[in-house]
Parts: sequence; structure tokens; C-alpha cells
Amino acid sequence: MTIKIPFVDLKLQHKPIQTQLQQAIQSVLEQGDFILGQALSDFEAAFATVSGTEYGVGVASGTDAIALGLQACNIGTGDEVILPANTFVATLIGVLRAGAKPILVDCDPQTALIDLEAAAKAITPHTKAIIPVHLYGQMVSPRQLLDFADTYKLLIFEDAAQAHLAQRDGYVAGSVGIAAAFSFYPSKNLGAFGDGGILLTRDSDVAKKMVRLRNYGASQKYFHTEPGTNSRLDTLQAAILHQKLPYLPQWNRDRLTIAQQYDAELAPLATAGIIPMHNQSGTGHVYHLYVIKIDESCPIEREKLQEKFTAAGVQTGIHYPIPCHLQPAFLSLGYQQGDFPQAEKLSKQILSLPMYPGLSSSQVQEVVAVITQAVSKDSPLENPASASVENIAA
Repeated sequence: MTIKIPFVDLKLQHKPIQTQLQQAIQSVLEQGDFILGQALSDFEAAFATVSGTEYGVGVASGTDAIALGLQACNIGTGDEVILPANTFVATLIGVLRAGAKPILVDCDPQTALIDLEAAAKAITPHTKAIIPVHLYGQMVSPRQLLDFADTYKLLIFEDAAQAHLAQRDGYVAGSVGIAAAFSFYPSKNLGAFGDGGILLTRDSDVAKKMVRLRNYGASQKYFHTEPGTNSRLDTLQAAILHQKLPYLPQWNRDRLTIAQQYDAELAPLATAGIIPMHNQSGTGHVYHLYVIKIDESCPIEREKLQEKFTAAGVQTGIHYPIPCHLQPAFLSLGYQQGDFPQAEKLSKQILSLPMYPGLSSSQVQEVVAVITQAVSKDSPLENPASASVENIAA
């Protein structure tokens, strides 16, 4: 099936700045400092600054930023960490790799963000931290988080993998808690040319420990003070990210404009059960993903709607089709079907529509037209042989 509207189109982002990107790469090639080079230090400082915090430590992936970041915050064996059930598995894997016990909780059905009332009920004497996942590009309310953390004496460790420069309550993603993990997976709002991640923190001790952990636990060459690992953001990737960083605010504004058009175009379909996820952040939402719900009143099931999208040459995704607690890899945690009803219900309703800088107004109209026809009472039944759905990871 010919793809007319891809889920993500990175070529539109990179082509206008191709010369700058090539120059950044060439500079690293000439300098030859491929590991822990100057471009990495420069990017770490720049990204921390624009995110409203003090220190940045680049690592090999967003997953490592969570796992090593929790360790750098002295969270490990015997500690419980609260996180939402509806997140990418990397959040959960990071907690497990840190040696802590993940405590999953349900979400708000309107935003898909963590339900802090549910989190409050999950606290025990062993609870040490909460990981608010700033999902789809929208932050969990910093004011509510800070009140929550103060009430229960917990650390806030942000998972901001989908929220580069998102804002809410006067805070920028990454500046709320003791530390925050970001991913630079290529399709992120700020993406590398491969895997990459960073830990942001305002705590110098956390930053210093993170620097050691990412480099074999070495405080200086050949002197290892703790069992770390090899997880370093490549200098080449850092140079690419640093070149892209000045464009990120405009790319985020473009995403917001596209989301606002989606909102307006989809509004008449609310009575047909097509409901965009609620934006509580206004212009602070950076829309890594644009997600709708197909609720019970909709005359077409999600799978049939995806088939119609595929037939029209439009790629869609589901973020995420199986909540963490029902993934086969994590059944040993002891959770069961029905434990988190909102997350489970959302997993069967949500659908991510194309979203990227450069998506045109007419393309948005085409996407909405597919939905409009699909929910129309006069819509002819279609049955393509199969649906090719693009599930962009994390």
C-alpha cells in the first residue's frame, strides 16, 4: 500500500538544515574526539540551560538515563518507586535495572497522565520516589507533583522522554524534580541519528555520580569507585543534537499549530465518539504525539478505522497497545487484568495520528476526512486484507 501521509517524516525536518548538520559531523571527524568529546560537553550544558536546570549528563539511551539516573539518586534495592501503568516499558525497565521495586498505578482517562490520587493510595514506608511520565508531550502538573512529593516526602524523578521543552505551571520539563530522563530516539521532538539520552539534574552530587556510572564507575581514568557501565552519548550524536536544538522551539510551535487544527477539525466528531486527549497545558503542550480516543459510542472499532487509514495511505500508531502490567515480561510483578482499569481501557481506545513539523494543513484535513467518512452512517464497508500500522517506539 502506497504511503501518502507517514506517521513521522524526518526528511522534512533535516533537509533545511542539512548543511549545518554536515558541518557539525565534519567538525567532530576532524577533531577526532568521538567519546566524551567537546561537542558532548557543549550540548549537555546547552540542553540543561534551555530546560531550566543545572547539569546534563549524556548517555546511550533514554532507558539508561532512567536506570542510571535512579542509581545516581541513590534509589535501589529495598526502595519502591511509583510509576504509571500506561507508559513505554523503558520506564519500568529502568526501575528494575536500578534494583528498585516498581509500584504501578492507574492514570487519568482524560489525559492519560498518572493519577496522583491513585499514587497516594500506593505509598508504603518503602516508597522513595515517584516517576511522573510526561506523556505525549504534556507535563504532569508540577504544582500538584511538588505538593504530592512534599506531603509524602518523596523524590520526583521525571520521565520526560516525550516532552522536550514542554511547559506547565511555569516549569519546563526536566526542572521539576531532583532529576529527569530524556530520550533522543530519532522520532522524538529533539532526535538524534540513532539512540541517545540524557539525565538532567540540579543536584551536583547526582550529576557527578551519573558521570561516573556512565563511564564504568570511574572517578578518574582507571580508578573505579563503583560498578558502573558503558553508556555514553556519542560525541557525533551530541554535535547533531546541538545543531538541532535552536530549531526545537519552532518545531514545537509547529506541532502545537497542527494539534490545534486537529482539535478544530475533529470537534464535530465528538458526538460520534472521537475524542482527542485533553490538553491541560495550553501552549506548553509540545505534542510529541497527537492521540485520540475511539470510545464506546463510536460506530467503528479502532482496528477497522486503522484499516481505513491504511487503505487511504495514512500511517497511524498505538501508544501503547498493552499496559506494562499485562506485558508477559513483567507478569512476575504480580499484577493482573483489572488492576488498572483506566489504563486497560485506554489501551483499547487510543490511536495516534500523524504528527510532525511540516505536516501540512491539507494533510491534516485528509487524515480527518478518513475518520469523518469512517464514522458516517452512509460510509461503505471496506475490508482491506490487512492493516499496516506504524508503531513508533517510545
